[in-house]
Amino acid sequence: MDNVQDVLKDLTAAIDDLDRLVAGLDDEKWHAQTPAPGWSVADQIAHLTFIFDAAGTAASDPEAFKAMAAGAARDFDGAVNAALQPYRAMTREQVLARWRASAEASVAALAAVPAGQVVPWLVNPLPPAVLACAGHMEVFAHGQDIADAVGVRPEPTDRLRHLAGFIALTRDFGYLSRGLTPPSEPFRFELTAPSGTRWEFGPADAAQKISGPALDLCLLATRRRHPDDLALVATGDEAARWLPIAQCYRGPSGEGRKPGQFAGTDATS
Repeated sequence: MDNVQDVLKDLTAAIDDLDRLVAGLDDEKWHAQTPAPGWSVADQIAHLTFIFDAAGTAASDPEAFKAMAAGAARDFDGAVNAALQPYRAMTREQVLARWRASAEASVAALAAVPAGQVVPWLVNPLPPAVLACAGHMEVFAHGQDIADAVGVRPEPTDRLRHLAGFIALTRDFGYLSRGLTPPSEPFRFELTAPSGTRWEFGPADAAQKISGPALDLCLLATRRRHPDDLALVATGDEAARWLPIAQCYRGPSGEGRKPGQFAGTDATS
């Protein structure tokens, strides 16, 4: 796992990129429906605000976070949907102000966690670097939904390394969300970064391997593209089984995306 300060620096840059995108939207695009059923662009930003509020509270006030997380532990989807409701009564300017403040506070709180200390989270306590990588996942996934809704093609950067490593770390989530037993054998990920650099995660001698563009892996595991539309290659039966169930977040998998849904508009390889 990368140094927490490096992860947070890149997370701040990813947040800034997304903020520049949504700041320039008119009211029609702000309320446009995204590929996530029932969620507008405004809802996507509201959700990110909720997530960053939670992460900032977890890092700065663990006891307050435990109280906040109690309801989510009983009904995570219900808690997520309930969190959207107050924002739907706000103006675009009010939502954006809350989003910016929560993102900034969250990054600052994670940066202030003493070395060696973990942060409480929804299932298990996490090192702040891992929670910051989860923040990359949230910004990437919901930012992709927004970009798809408004017809923008995001420019991928090597900041995706943090998300790619997080995907390797959370390989089992797709199995667990479906009540399946994860395999004991490890996976190898051999990826090409947007810059052309080669990234590798997992044992070099692993029989199960996923290879291809890092961007495609990130789109796959956040379930923002169907595997049929991505240039990923699975080597080994278990790796092939993993491709259609891959996800790097806890909880229900959601509907995902349909094959060819973004044909002609996609940024994938």
